Amino acid sequence: MNRTTEAFIRAHRDDDVRQLVFQGSRYPDVDLPYALDQIAGWQRACKKLPSWAAVDGLRYPPHLSMEQCSSESTGAYKRSVLQRLTASWRDGALYDLTGGFGVDFSFLAPLFPTAVYVERQASLCELARHNFPLLGLRHADVLCAEGEAVLEEIPEATESSPVVLFLDPARRDSHGGKTVLLEDCTPDVTRLRDGLLRKATLVMLKLSPMLDWHAAVAALSAPVSGSVCEETSGDVCGGVCEVHIVSVGNECKELLLVLSRGFRGAPTVYCVNDGDSFIWQPGMETVSVIANAEIMRRDPPFFLYEPNSSIRKAGCFDAVSARFGVFPLGANSHLFVSTRLVPAFPGRRFVVETVTTMNKKQLKSALQGITQANITVRNFPMTVKELRRKLKLRDGGDTYLFATTVGDREHRLFICKKLN
Repeated sequence: MNRTTEAFIRAHRDDDVRQLVFQGSRYPDVDLPYALDQIAGWQRACKKLPSWAAVDGLRYPPHLSMEQCSSESTGAYKRSVLQRLTASWRDGALYDLTGGFGVDFSFLAPLFPTAVYVERQASLCELARHNFPLLGLRHADVLCAEGEAVLEEIPEATESSPVVLFLDPARRDSHGGKTVLLEDCTPDVTRLRDGLLRKATLVMLKLSPMLDWHAAVAALSAPVSGSVCEETSGDVCGGVCEVHIVSVGNECKELLLVLSRGFRGAPTVYCVNDGDSFIWQPGMETVSVIANAEIMRRDPPFFLYEPNSSIRKAGCFDAVSARFGVFPLGANSHLFVSTRLVPAFPGRRFVVETVTTMNKKQLKSALQGITQANITVRNFPMTVKELRRKLKLRDGGDTYLFATTVGDREHRLFICKKLN
């Protein structure tokens, strides 16, 4: 990067990249494609990685790598997970076998005296060598190599020299299309599982939030082929000990699986949304009782709850019902009610003002004076668009309308106000 290009980046980093792209002829000495990548990267980092954006001199990759990299909040969450799991370690090494832009590595590496970033793309390795010292990671080693090849060379973990392996398999096929099946990602961690557990004390996998986590856990928890389980002479068995479903702003962002050598049994599941965390273990929940006589005969107001996106992804509705004393409206509604407010409920909370059937006369009476509403459908025979058209309501406002099936087949609309 020449000085003219560097000066251009500094002078225009707050400008609209879409406008700058047409100004190349005015700046013949500027490497415009590179400059635009840096400006766009910094602008994205201001929102996604503010601590990085605050460091002068960092260099950014093209758009795709910036799109795929972790955010600051999800990177910090991974660090908190490993910090808890490795708190008793006196030594240890981290190997990030799919380094990418290095965001996750930058959050995890300070926890370990030995930290190795591995990436097969030379351009990203160049960025890492430039950026890591500026981020204070002077102990980081950067290897430009295939992660699978480096895996073969990693010394096997011992009790005195534990090892953490981190992988974020690429979720795009050879044509650039997104894929969410675990075995279709690159590298295929289902094929590498045995080797990962032979080398590492812990393995952390960052996966697509669209993935079926039950299937992923099953695929990664089978006995290691050709090995002897810990009950006899070896400690090579292992599996998924923790599942982390991570949401930011109620939008599911990442699925993290932590594998542990020697672990057998059901994993602990962490449903995380911003600062809230709901922790459960499959098989431990109590079957919930569908809201019926007491609540459905009660006149409003009462309270309605919508679990956050991580809980909906986990599917731990019985555990939520049992722990917070709320009742599901139906077997597949994934909405809950209670006669008393539960302030600690992990999700959105509403006060129900009116309940109506889909009877035309009842609808007219219930919706009198309402011209707009935020509509949600759960286990209901109409889409939001279809229901909005039928009810002739504009989007928005401070009224919330939930359409669902109560019990087995009764369709109801719950007209609510949101609680802070």
